[in-house]
Amino acid sequence: MFSNRAVLPMSLHCLGGLLWLALAPAASAAGLTQYRLDPVHTRVMFAVSHAGFSQAIGTVSGSTGTLQFDPADWSSAKLEVSVPLARIDLGDAEWNQAVQGRKLLYVDTYPEATFTSTRIEPIDAHHATVFGTLRLHGAAKEIRLDVKLNQLKRHPMPPFRETAGFSATTTISRKAFGIDAWPAVIGDSVELRIEAEAQPIASNARDGAVDAVPSQTSATQEPASTP
Repeated sequence: MFSNRAVLPMSLHCLGGLLWLALAPAASAAGLTQYRLDPVHTRVMFAVSHAGFSQAIGTVSGSTGTLQFDPADWSSAKLEVSVPLARIDLGDAEWNQAVQGRKLLYVDTYPEATFTSTRIEPIDAHHATVFGTLRLHGAAKEIRLDVKLNQLKRHPMPPFRETAGFSATTTISRKAFGIDAWPAVIGDSVELRIEAEAQPIASNARDGAVDAVPSQTSATQEPASTP
């Protein structure tokens, strides 16, 4: 059974969290905001022909970067992303090693792929075409991403961070980046799909203020990250 002394701090914490949500400005009215990508919930997926038999599918997790974004003005957005190629996963250790090796991605020399946006062409409130420079395997080429804004609102789980969620797709030529080994086995056209989440950089201080109450009054704390 909980004592009044234990219940009161928990009640105050819950009330404080609800008031914080109610009084915080709506995400759609935030204007131009600086976001940081969430590496846990940001993933690059790719598909490439495996000798014509199937599409080999892999993922890369742990991407990091920043985004300047105003949902009312897509054209002002700026995106910089770094993708750690050592975290590529095709579901098999030998395949992973082969793709990371010198004949393909050459990860020892080129450990990251980066993308920097150069211009954005809005389509509607939830869609835009994002042009930018992809640096991969020592080469830099302009690519275009078809981007969809899935949601921009507070996450329903503690610590209730404002979260922007995006999906993006594009297709690139691996040969254009000098990755041309094993043409009879690996296709040239590589389909990319990106799923990304990001939170405002300034939100960390606000999250800490909300979490301060239980850390001082109770041994039970809210989770530090959002599932």
